[in-house]
Amino acid sequence: MDPLYELLVPHEEQTLASGHGKPLASASDAQATTYLNRLSTLSLSDLASTEPASLLHSSQSHVRNLQALSKRSHKAIISSSSHLEKLQDLLPAFSKKAGQLKDELPGLEDAASGFAKKYDRSADNEVLDRRKRAMLLSRNVDRVSDVLELPTLLSSTVSAAQAGSTASASSSTTSYASALDLHAHIKRLTGLYPNSGLIADISRQAEAEINDLTTILITTLQTPTLKLAAAMRTVGWLRRVAPELADDSAKPIAVSTRSFDVSATHKPNDGALGSLFLVCRLHALYSMLEALEPLRDLADQEVAQRTCQQPANQTSQQTSFGTQSERYLKRYVEIFREQSFNIVSMYKSVFPQDMPGATDGGKPHDQNAADQLLPLPAPLASFVLHLVEMLKTTLEQYLPSITDKSARESLLTQVLYCAGSLGRLGADFGMMIALLEEEMAQSSSGESPIVDEPEWAQVMKKHRVQAGRLEVLARGVGSGARKGSSGPLSPDATAAAG
Repeated sequence: MDPLYELLVPHEEQTLASGHGKPLASASDAQATTYLNRLSTLSLSDLASTEPASLLHSSQSHVRNLQALSKRSHKAIISSSSHLEKLQDLLPAFSKKAGQLKDELPGLEDAASGFAKKYDRSADNEVLDRRKRAMLLSRNVDRVSDVLELPTLLSSTVSAAQAGSTASASSSTTSYASALDLHAHIKRLTGLYPNSGLIADISRQAEAEINDLTTILITTLQTPTLKLAAAMRTVGWLRRVAPELADDSAKPIAVSTRSFDVSATHKPNDGALGSLFLVCRLHALYSMLEALEPLRDLADQEVAQRTCQQPANQTSQQTSFGTQSERYLKRYVEIFREQSFNIVSMYKSVFPQDMPGATDGGKPHDQNAADQLLPLPAPLASFVLHLVEMLKTTLEQYLPSITDKSARESLLTQVLYCAGSLGRLGADFGMMIALLEEEMAQSSSGESPIVDEPEWAQVMKKHRVQAGRLEVLARGVGSGARKGSSGPLSPDATAAAG
């Protein structure tokens, strides 16, 4: 092969000198070596006749393949060429960036080590704990929203209870029960999570709503038209809504419903509920008596005239003087009689265990060194005394203005009926009129006329006679009803009816 290659070299120099053809490949080229080996196997005639045609055919075939390739992939070739041109600029930039990355790897390693140490789960980590709490809150957001809505729901229930108190008893009872259930649930949450600020805030809002509910119940007790059933329901709800007002730990004691004696052994077991009830009913009584203000103003004018001694000696003025005081006292005593009986009887029905009891058989009271004072009296005992004192004060102020004897006797009789009405409940104050007359006589500037029998005694005798006649009449009506509706009454009953 080498001698053949040496024979072709001079021909190559002549071809290059003439400007035609291309330089030969190197003798170490694999393709050139293969082609020279093939030439060595051909005869002289083949080299002269068929080999040039074969070379021409191969050349044309390669040209067509190159044309087809350039037509099919010219865009990729152009793109590759442009990338190759940029490659000489990209390689230095890549090398520079690689150097920068190499320089920054120690800092990256330190940052990774710090991150791993910061978020290490093997030790207590505040950041991880905060993230855990955030994830826990995200998972329980529905429950938390329900807890946050408890004060609003309780407020709606209280509003419904306030609206239902004027509508129907069943709706108000349902609202009160729902409010108590919600409050109990909030109390359980407070006991389960005593260190939670959110639960503490919700508990404060709930207490404010429960205070509003307590206010609504207390306002209900101040209603002038309060009935026994509504009073018992309201007091029952107050025992549950405001347990601090009741003291159920004390044991009930034997009571006497006919006596208002204050005993050292009296231990009420309803706390302040009884006193609260009486105060509310007293407020209702005051509000009803305030409605008599126009009549009271006219009566006050007569009191002012009497104190200033303005009425003259004219007969017409003397007969008409005291009329307004009589009207006012009649309405006052009527309202006082009805409401005082209702209050006391209602209290005895609602608080039967809180009645004033008798003494313990004269046994000495064993007092400790720290307990030198007797317990407070029963609320009802003090309340009845206050009612009697209020009525006595009103009579002392306006009764002297009434100059008509029959009008005075009628008023005193009405007071005796009021005393008898409360006497059926153990609070008879009939003897008050005797003291009242003595005090008015002492406070009068003029000398009282000397009479054989005081006015209060005459009134009480007439009252007893009338009461006896009414009792006979009631017995006669009862026996007549048993015998027949057409049976005649007894003479006493007929006289009483007349």
